[in-house]
Amino acid sequence: MSAHTVPSPWQAMTGVLRRDIRLAFRRKAEWLGAVFFFVLVAALFPLAIGPEPDTLRMIGPGVLWVAAVLASMLSLGRLFEADHQDGSLEQLALSAAPLSWLVAAKLLAHWLIAGLPLVLLSPLLGMQYALAPQALAMLSLTLLIGTPVLSLLGAIGAALTLGVRGGGVLQSLLLLPLTVPVLVFGTGAVDAHMRGLGGQAHVSVMMALLLVAAAFSPWACAAALRLALE
Repeated sequence: MSAHTVPSPWQAMTGVLRRDIRLAFRRKAEWLGAVFFFVLVAALFPLAIGPEPDTLRMIGPGVLWVAAVLASMLSLGRLFEADHQDGSLEQLALSAAPLSWLVAAKLLAHWLIAGLPLVLLSPLLGMQYALAPQALAMLSLTLLIGTPVLSLLGAIGAALTLGVRGGGVLQSLLLLPLTVPVLVFGTGAVDAHMRGLGGQAHVSVMMALLLVAAAFSPWACAAALRLALE
């Protein structure tokens, strides 16, 4: 048996996932800034709008979803940049495991660090907008489905603009139109639930968007990263 056993793709993905999570906790400022931004935007709006419960209840889901979209964009800036600068990205591209699998592990790590905290904080922040417990549950569900979509779509923009001067602005221009369906159906699900219409149809559409993005994004990111490395 060979002394140098080639790891399976699953083992390689697990290694990349653990590595990115460890690095994220060493670079807390890169992802905590996006979480703090989400909290500040959501917390300041009630102070500016006023204490009227009906008004807060009407704008709450939209404010929280817009804050989540902007926070996700902030956290995507250095998704591949640090690995590109230290040469780790080239090593990933040269590994025996498919690059798309390794990219999928990086995206999962990114969502666990930068997306999941938004989902966990949303019920607490939603209480400021006089949302009922059922509406808070629907808001959390839509963010649980929608924030991975934002990470998957944003990663394509991050890969396409890797190494490009002014890539952050270009990435925002590429990403914002793609986030519109997620934003519309995410807020629409909460609004429909609050009106007693049920948000199941909106949630189903968001699940379809998640499945399509999960299937397409790692492959598209891998192709864009290979072009950036040439």
